[in-house]
Amino acid sequence: MKAMILAAGLGTRLKPFTLSHPKVLLPVGNYTLLELTIRYLKKHGVTELIINVHHFADQVIDYLESNQGFGLPYHISDEREALMNTGGGLVHARKFLEGDEPFILTGSDVLTGLNLSEMVRFHVKHQPLVTLAVKDRPTSRSLIFDRDYQLTGWQNNTTNELRGREGCKHLGFSTIHVINPRIFKLIKETGAFNITDMYLRLMNHERILGFRHDESDWIEFGRTERLEATMADAR
Repeated sequence: MKAMILAAGLGTRLKPFTLSHPKVLLPVGNYTLLELTIRYLKKHGVTELIINVHHFADQVIDYLESNQGFGLPYHISDEREALMNTGGGLVHARKFLEGDEPFILTGSDVLTGLNLSEMVRFHVKHQPLVTLAVKDRPTSRSLIFDRDYQLTGWQNNTTNELRGREGCKHLGFSTIHVINPRIFKLIKETGAFNITDMYLRLMNHERILGFRHDESDWIEFGRTERLEATMADAR
């Protein structure tokens, strides 16, 4: 199975580290976020990686080369000319992801105990266009699902902006997707765009399902204070 790691972001909330390094090389104990993400994917059966790069791209490429991809073959989706956001980044890497098998798309700044193998089995069994990992947790932005865990909308919990339709389950997105590659035939968006915006369009005629993992740990390293708190807990 293939997996794409979104590693191109600027990591502005992790300054000052990201003034001279890419976010994915942030040290967490004896590892980096990127190595931990690769180890996690490898544990759950991923056999090939696609990694997009933009911010301090050379550092990421050199790191992967010096560590031989941590034992996995990998491809670089180069966004040095223009940062493509999550949806545009997926389209930019299309040539590496097309085929008959579902693939994983994941952020690079989270650590989780989510059973990814179980999530993939869920996806294969139910055959939606996309399966999204979600968790009942406090969040500034929620994905909204109906009783059957089909995506119906999105809400900004700070402003109460609602897009799509109201539903019965408001859940936090864990930035892990399992995607059927036929999605590429359905994408109309061009340039840099947010993948959530695309899902909110596609949900009107395609099944996009939530996979709950409330029992699993989930830590986002989007902010320096979150990293510091996590490292303090580990000491």
